[in-house]
Amino acid sequence: MAQLLVLSSAPGGGPALPALELLSHRTRQIPAEPAQLVNAPHADIVFVDARTDLVGAKSLCKILGTTGLDVPLILIVTEGGLTAVSPDWGVDDVILVTAGPAEVDARVRLAVGRMAKEQVSTRIQTSGITIDESSYSAKVHGRPLDLTYKEFQLLHFFATHPSRVFTREQLLSEVWGYDYFGGTRTVDVHVRRLRAKLGDLEQLIGTVRNVGYRFNVYEDDAPPARERAEA
Repeated sequence: MAQLLVLSSAPGGGPALPALELLSHRTRQIPAEPAQLVNAPHADIVFVDARTDLVGAKSLCKILGTTGLDVPLILIVTEGGLTAVSPDWGVDDVILVTAGPAEVDARVRLAVGRMAKEQVSTRIQTSGITIDESSYSAKVHGRPLDLTYKEFQLLHFFATHPSRVFTREQLLSEVWGYDYFGGTRTVDVHVRRLRAKLGDLEQLIGTVRNVGYRFNVYEDDAPPARERAEA
């Protein structure tokens, strides 16, 4: 059962998508106004009613896109309104107001399933660290890390190649690229900065003497306190 939010300002106040009334999903309908979005309830899917105001619906969809909406956005339209919809609306799907319960339920299931699959494929969780590839961000036990782009790339590379040992030359090639002409010292500098930002988890990036570095993985998601990263 999904949590559905319908944004509608159509006259009459009736259901924007009647078939939803016949399904078991939890549905809430609020006015399609930007001010209403500030305290809008959590939802797995957001529907925008474009039956009577295509221009206003398009503007609202673009506003939702700029706010970083991270759930599927589905547009409710009449058959005539289909011709006005284009990729620049930023919606994930469209559905006719006349769609029956079976079709609406199928679209809801598919949208929620796609979102769950995308979240799994873009998120890495290992040894207390969560890396979100889609937003280029990382957290340590839920605490956001303030990483530069290159620090994020280095952490991401380590986390996607656990326990493997890489020389400084290999890291320079994989993270900085073949066209980078700086010396391997830059790898040491970035590793040192990254360890400092990892705090108690600095030991996840281990040093292999005379070789390079590796990403240590701990099965219990917590590295032993006695183990420290070597400088």
